[in-house]
Amino acid sequence: MRWLILVHRIPPRPLYVRAKIRQRLAGVGAVAVKNAVYLLPRNSDALEDLQWIAQEITAGGGDAHLFEGDFVDGVANDAAVAQFRQARDADYNALAADARAALKEARSLAAAGALTTAHAALTRRFDEIRRIDFFHAPARRSVEKALAAIEARLKKDQKEEKRMPKTKLALRGKVWVTRPDPGIDRLASAWFIRRFIDAKARFRFDAKATSREGEIRFDMVGGDFTHEDDRCTLETLVRRTGIADKGVRAIAEIVHDIDLKETKFDRAEAAGVRIMIEGLMSRVRDDAERIERGLEIFDDLHDALGRPARRGN
Repeated sequence: MRWLILVHRIPPRPLYVRAKIRQRLAGVGAVAVKNAVYLLPRNSDALEDLQWIAQEITAGGGDAHLFEGDFVDGVANDAAVAQFRQARDADYNALAADARAALKEARSLAAAGALTTAHAALTRRFDEIRRIDFFHAPARRSVEKALAAIEARLKKDQKEEKRMPKTKLALRGKVWVTRPDPGIDRLASAWFIRRFIDAKARFRFDAKATSREGEIRFDMVGGDFTHEDDRCTLETLVRRTGIADKGVRAIAEIVHDIDLKETKFDRAEAAGVRIMIEGLMSRVRDDAERIERGLEIFDDLHDALGRPARRGN
């Protein structure tokens, strides 16, 4: 096969020129077979890409020469092809890892909106890598598999959405009913209801409450919002209302582990939150007052966990 070979020299200063050219060459899929010697399979697009890069090198004070040729030694040709595949395999493996991480993150809160956005970005990256995958690198299959898993999840979410009533519950102006003696999940759920659904929401406590007009039951058997699959009630509320918030996501992970007695998320803050809630429950027996006091705890927690990470001085 025929190859395009770019041989260049870039001056040591300014440093950004060298970094810029290296990035441009990586972007068109070129690989370095020797120091300052880059290779691309011969085609019209590759020729145009390398001509532009050669012009940028010259404009930056360097020298660039572009050749067309092939390897006399078949072994060397095979080695060059293997080098291209290895480079694309690295790209594909990184992308597959990001896709699996996006799916795992969505499972924690079933954040369908965030997963849809992530899927679009991952698909764009996949298209960019495929454009410079000249020799069909084998790791491409791992990305296709990971993206297919995300697509299956999104289709499942869409089906669940369709199964819900066409006229969804009007969540504002309702009385929210739950069992007496609220613990971590119900306290956090009440906080979420007040802060993200209805600031004037009222609560009633009745373990035997049945469905009534004007009321929404939560965290109780047969309730409107309760445990679903492996999710606690707070996670169900977040998922079905579509709230995307960093602090809420962190709180939901903490509540999940405390309420379900798991270490799925294993957040460092969980132990402290457990102690605070246990203290609140032991000191405040009145259910309504406990809810109000719990709001303050989760407000502070949300503020702390929702902040951008601080950089060290």
